Amino acid sequence: MTAGAHTSINGTARRAGVLYLSLLPFGIFSFVYVPSVLLVRGDTAATSSRILASETLFRSATISHLISQVIVVFLVLTLYRIFSPVNQKRAVLMVVLALLCVPISFLNEVHNLVALRALRADDGVFTTTQLQAQAMLFLDMARDGVLIAQVFWGLWMLPLAFLIFRSQFLPRFLGVTVLITGVGYLVDSCLQLMSPGAPMISKPTILAELALPLWLVIKRVDAERWQQVARASPDRPGAAP
Repeated sequence: MTAGAHTSINGTARRAGVLYLSLLPFGIFSFVYVPSVLLVRGDTAATSSRILASETLFRSATISHLISQVIVVFLVLTLYRIFSPVNQKRAVLMVVLALLCVPISFLNEVHNLVALRALRADDGVFTTTQLQAQAMLFLDMARDGVLIAQVFWGLWMLPLAFLIFRSQFLPRFLGVTVLITGVGYLVDSCLQLMSPGAPMISKPTILAELALPLWLVIKRVDAERWQQVARASPDRPGAAP
């Protein structure tokens, strides 16, 4: 294996790790920090007042989430570059499932913007209480939309776990951590959609999710084994049918 090829695949692995880790601050800001500051459970008036007083912060959460979804696109395409030699069909499935959550997330943010528009409406048709109720309805719809997108975020990790198990150039325990994380997201989505407010099991499993990107950044992949897998892949250009 040439030094250039060695550097290329390790650079790709590190890039994937960096992209994956960059999702963390955007997720914390959008789904943890901003809701903790602006949303008051069970108090529609207080929540509405906080959102109107911090409109820029509220909009920033939307922008942060949209940026994270753009990062997801580049992340899965980079992961495809790494794992396609292992099994191209599973790698394509991984990409498709991951990309499905992107348009859902983009469209879902419309609910947050409509909620803000409802709170800012002053046409005299609806009372303040009615407008606040409408805004809370759209905020609830936005939360449900996140759960639907999360279904695909869990699903795309299943073929990724398979690819890691079969890869030979990454340790198998990383496949276990990815599988645990994906199942956690799926279980939480189903539980929350069926029984809102149920305990969430994905909070501790998120720690397991960090194992793969950290490994890709620090350890990267076994470049020699990756090259062997790539040469043996039936999907490589020029491979015998």
